[in-house]
Amino acid sequence: MTNRSTVVQLLIGGVRASVDSAEQEILNKAKDKMKRAGIPTSTLHFRLYKKSVDARRREDIRFVCTVLAEGELPEKELAASVLSRADARILKRETLTPVIGEHPLAYPPMVVGMGPAGLFAALLLARNGYAPILIDRGASVEERVRDVARFTAEGTLDPDSNVQFGAGGAGTFSDGKLITRIQDPYCTLVLETLVEFGAPKEILFKAKPHVGTDLLRGVVSAILAEIERLGGQLRYRCRLDDIVECADGLRAVTSQGDVPCGALILAPGHSARDTYRTLIRKSYAVEAKPFSVGVRVEHLQAEIDEALYGRMAGHPSLGPAEYALSDTTGERGVYTFCMCPGGEVVAAASEAGGLVVNGMSYHARDGKNANSAVAVSIRPEDIAPIEGSIPLGAIEYQRRIERAAFRAGGGDYRAPIMTMGDFLEGKRGTAPQRILPSYRGGAVTVADFSEILPEYVVSTLRRGFLSFDRKLSGFACRDAVLTAPETRTSAPLRILRDPSTLTGIGHSLVYPAGEGAGYAGGITSAAVDGLRSAMALMAAHAPKTTD
Repeated sequence: MTNRSTVVQLLIGGVRASVDSAEQEILNKAKDKMKRAGIPTSTLHFRLYKKSVDARRREDIRFVCTVLAEGELPEKELAASVLSRADARILKRETLTPVIGEHPLAYPPMVVGMGPAGLFAALLLARNGYAPILIDRGASVEERVRDVARFTAEGTLDPDSNVQFGAGGAGTFSDGKLITRIQDPYCTLVLETLVEFGAPKEILFKAKPHVGTDLLRGVVSAILAEIERLGGQLRYRCRLDDIVECADGLRAVTSQGDVPCGALILAPGHSARDTYRTLIRKSYAVEAKPFSVGVRVEHLQAEIDEALYGRMAGHPSLGPAEYALSDTTGERGVYTFCMCPGGEVVAAASEAGGLVVNGMSYHARDGKNANSAVAVSIRPEDIAPIEGSIPLGAIEYQRRIERAAFRAGGGDYRAPIMTMGDFLEGKRGTAPQRILPSYRGGAVTVADFSEILPEYVVSTLRRGFLSFDRKLSGFACRDAVLTAPETRTSAPLRILRDPSTLTGIGHSLVYPAGEGAGYAGGITSAAVDGLRSAMALMAAHAPKTTD
């Protein structure tokens, strides 16, 4: 009896190597693991699949890698007992295989929002012949970059084209991190699609992949161009004001007029507060959910590198160090979020009279400062209702902090800051000297955060900073700079949907999706949710028939 062979993809894990190792050395180590397990390698092609840094022992920092082996192997070599000896497993990939519904839409579908959820939903629809109408209240990438640059330089805010709104969503002006906690097979498809449209190939194997705002802008533009090439329509500065249900579909009431659509994927982003109010007014099922508020903290990147990498700090194979810290010992959790190595704190306001900050890095991450949000958990029970609505109260909770920060900064989008020493001691007045704030090139005002943030947020931040300093030496150094407030870590509410159809409760043609609908927490997870929403729409409806 002959032993049949099969084409297979294997992942070989636990391949440890020094930070000076060339890629071929890592691949050879994986080959050696397989040979020691008795698995032939002559028919296999090896490439790096995932690489992370193990810095737990600063005197011996190592890469920990997973290697992909592709090719033909005898079936007897694929027994679980054999593979386990090489710390190997068969890679199972999920492909996008849309099921198309039987009943055609009367009109093309509309996708609201050009953030990751909207972009990936519209791209999938376009590739399957649905010719979607993709709208966003903000501007194109090119115009948006100019609007954000003007706001940064002059403090002139465009409430419809800013860090929050426009092509690419809030992620366009961020570090472009692609880390996600969700274990969804579509995550790989999202990364591969980003590479297809211009992202660096390294995001496919780095354990903590990022694109950087400079490269992400080109990726977003390329995806939008492809949607348009495939028959989709792009409408910028087109704000959704209402959704009217009709006998043959929906009528989207927009700032550019009424637009008929067969179904609608609603991916508005976490800052579309007027859209939230419209949905609540129309009795959509909406609930408040936990969110977080806090500040941005800036350190010198070189000192973060030293704290995490010791004598290896600055090694070209390691790049700038990054951290993720949390403390759940108190009544409220406090954690770092969206850490931007070598980045800057950016002006992220989207409403006149309100001030918000966020973090951003370019692909090289070569700025002088590191920054991260340090955020405190806010629960629905902390929220006072507005007009009988806890979700509206959650929006107002964020807005009150943003308006207080605007006043504390001087009323011209200068950001309120404190040194770490002043904040921990409950005093004010010390101007930054050694570590300089990066927000708008230093357009800041020394202030008192107790006039901006609730007392329980201030006290929890203090506890968190001291806790983090015990885990990362120097985190609470007196001259670290704090900039307030970080209020847009996630949507404060969730638009409820049917778990099987992904349509809004009681609204069978509306598909809430992404971070703004309360179903994601970053670029990758939002993109995955957009894909799944598009798949659900296609399973229920065929494309509009050609006239």
